[in-house]
Amino acid sequence: MKIYLDVIFLINFLFDSLLLFCVSVILKRNIKLKKIFLGGLIGGISIFILFLKINNIQLFFIKIIISILMTLITFSFKNIKYTLKNLLFLYTSSIILGGFLYFINCEFAYRQEGLIFFHNNFSLNFIVLVLLSPIIIYIYIRQAKELKNNYNYYYKIDVVLKNKKILKLNAYLDTGNKLTDPYLNRPIIIIDNKEIDEKDIVDYILVPIDTINSHTMIKCITIDKVYIEGYGEKKNVLLGISPVKIKLEGINCLLQPKVLEG
Repeated sequence: MKIYLDVIFLINFLFDSLLLFCVSVILKRNIKLKKIFLGGLIGGISIFILFLKINNIQLFFIKIIISILMTLITFSFKNIKYTLKNLLFLYTSSIILGGFLYFINCEFAYRQEGLIFFHNNFSLNFIVLVLLSPIIIYIYIRQAKELKNNYNYYYKIDVVLKNKKILKLNAYLDTGNKLTDPYLNRPIIIIDNKEIDEKDIVDYILVPIDTINSHTMIKCITIDKVYIEGYGEKKNVLLGISPVKIKLEGINCLLQPKVLEG
């Protein structure tokens, strides 16, 4: 079997540089490309360790040391937490790309020799790395940013009605929601009308609300209390019944920021 060391080095260098770039984007590290490529160079050179006569345990610890060196060279050392976070996302990104390569191997490769997957005598992992890996990384970065930016505003809440019925809801903190009771200035959380029985909507008050398209009134009822994950029990809150479906993925309740404050 012929092994082209320059090709293997190039593949490993590009792979590691791409992973470091991914970490830089996700964690918003202000890092120059030359430092990313320098870290990728360390990772690329490490491929030659595979040709040394060492056991699997030694190889494992050497790989750990090299990954630490890659993060230190690329992102420098500020503190332990900073470095460990860089290292964690480096491994996470590596798992994403490595898993994708393994999937390609299982689905399309006819045979495998070491790190190289073959299909009709042509190396697949080089094509995947050059053409498809940046796409996979891009998708991963977008999903990671969405998770970071949006899901931080997701909460699990339990609304306890006056009749002691409990509504288990998935809430989204709507920072633009300033809706309050005009009579006693109580904050109002809004739920999808399909999440509550009509018979539970008793002794309601009408509260004016402005939407993008119109000015309308919504029914609001007093509740016993609401439990918000991470914030505990809150009282003196109104429950507003939205006349239209809440169009957020997996969300059936909109939290008013003031609920979290008091």
